[in-house]
Amino acid sequence: MRAEEGFQINAFEEGNPFLSDPVLPGLLKRLLPAQIHGDISKDCERLGELIQHKLGTLGLVADSPVLTQYDQWGKRIDRLQTSEGWRELKAVCQKEGVPAIFYEHQYGQHTRTYGFVKAFLLMGHTYTAFCPLSMTDGCAQTLERLGTDEMKKHILPRLVSRDPTNAFTAGQWMTERPGGSDVSRTETYATITDRSDKYGQIYQLNGFKWFSSATDSEVAVALAGTGDANNGSRTLSLFLVPLRKPLFPQTGDAAPSSTSNGIKVHRLKGKIGTHTLPTAELSIENAESYLLGTLNEGVKNILPVLNITRVYSAISSVGHLRRCIAISTAYSRVRAVEGGRTLLMDSALHVEELSKMHITYRALVHFVFGVAHLMGKVYERGGQGSGEDARRLRMMTAIVKAFCAELTAPAIEQAMCAMGGAGYMEENHIGRLLRDALVERIWEGTTSVLGLELARAAQDGPTLASLVSWAKFSLQATPSSLATSLREPLAHLERAISLHNLFASQPSPFLLRPLLMLTGYMSSAFYLLEHAIWSEDATDIAVFQRWVTEGGLVGAIADVEAAAKRAPERGDENAGIVYGPRLAISKL
Repeated sequence: MRAEEGFQINAFEEGNPFLSDPVLPGLLKRLLPAQIHGDISKDCERLGELIQHKLGTLGLVADSPVLTQYDQWGKRIDRLQTSEGWRELKAVCQKEGVPAIFYEHQYGQHTRTYGFVKAFLLMGHTYTAFCPLSMTDGCAQTLERLGTDEMKKHILPRLVSRDPTNAFTAGQWMTERPGGSDVSRTETYATITDRSDKYGQIYQLNGFKWFSSATDSEVAVALAGTGDANNGSRTLSLFLVPLRKPLFPQTGDAAPSSTSNGIKVHRLKGKIGTHTLPTAELSIENAESYLLGTLNEGVKNILPVLNITRVYSAISSVGHLRRCIAISTAYSRVRAVEGGRTLLMDSALHVEELSKMHITYRALVHFVFGVAHLMGKVYERGGQGSGEDARRLRMMTAIVKAFCAELTAPAIEQAMCAMGGAGYMEENHIGRLLRDALVERIWEGTTSVLGLELARAAQDGPTLASLVSWAKFSLQATPSSLATSLREPLAHLERAISLHNLFASQPSPFLLRPLLMLTGYMSSAFYLLEHAIWSEDATDIAVFQRWVTEGGLVGAIADVEAAAKRAPERGDENAGIVYGPRLAISKL
């Protein structure tokens, strides 16, 4: 029998990703004022049509980058060639206004919600183009706060341009070989020169950056030491680094060489996923750069960049899941089983499994856009955020990034399995989406690293109180009629709130990860509760109830309670299990 003869599986249609989404239209209606909601929904519907009908072809030509380090005469050239698809996908995002929207300030405190929902819809189709674009947003935010007048006049407009032929992208150079996420062990140092230009005093940077995920960008923000190395992060400063000189060539001049500012690409990284993204190891030799902000306050000055990129990371995780769930759900509408008599969508067993993925998806979408809305209140012009909002945002950015990354990959695997063998095929994109989503568990801090950061933030009494008071207010806002039917999940949430007193004293290492996960489950549940109270919809109420009682919060409570009882000797036991009894450590 020829392949085109006999039984043929019906093709499925993902549909318009905005109109077919089970969460976004209703969520935006709640979060946005009526007039703004109308404008943004119309634009998202148009974007959904673009994604549905045009973006797929660009993915066909989105290939891995190629690095040529030497020409035929042995001259170092470091020519990086990215694929046509990668460049065009970045261009689509820039034309759609990411990150431009955030600096046009059209909708005041709702601007972040607007820009992030467009990024969210694009995430599953743009092959990690938002990695450099998120860092570009962070760089623009830094220049808006700390840049010189000339930087704001010449460089900032390029970073936020909607014209891809004119737009800059930016990198974020922090990770180094000695410390990974521990920036205090930097090998990169800055030396002031006696030269300056219109952008400021010129420094020279020397060092080595182990991960650079925007190697094809025009500029980068980088941390470098400016004092005694023994003082660690207290002597780090933040710099703006042009990747090539001159940054603005004269019309008609040849493009500056890739090594013109002393930056050399040691090698491209061979990664599990994000194959189209040029990630490299960089050698920095006397690269000219400019100080951003106050000397020796680099960690403080880069925090807004980290907050922004962590929210992008969370949105990327859930955006990848969005497409995988859309694919597996669409497949259930066309795939027949039981001798062709029953569609998967009519199989109670199959729909039960799909519903579990959908509940996770709904919880994560409400969580990420709850944090995006909070960020808009704190960061954007016209924002109504209070000091308490800013403190809660400090905790939420670490939580939402880690929590979404942890839950996304298993849910994507479920979406793959829901399609059987078809889900394992590369043509359906789930494999690529899974590989690309996995990086979010590492990029911008692993869950363990972010657990440490969350614990440090919680040591500040008002910061922890801002989270607890928000949670208690959400409980108290539940109407009595609804509270009666939701007695069990609300009791679990009360217990979860009470466990946050474990942050008050320095928690043991065994508590950090369980506490972070519990806070993620609790926070996402309260965002679901807010929406259920607003909508009074039976499905929204059921999603909240099942998320709390079946989705993992009860188990997270048990994990925290068990971790709180663990004796210090567990550290020795762990070392013996992993390394053997002779290498067991005597202390944590």
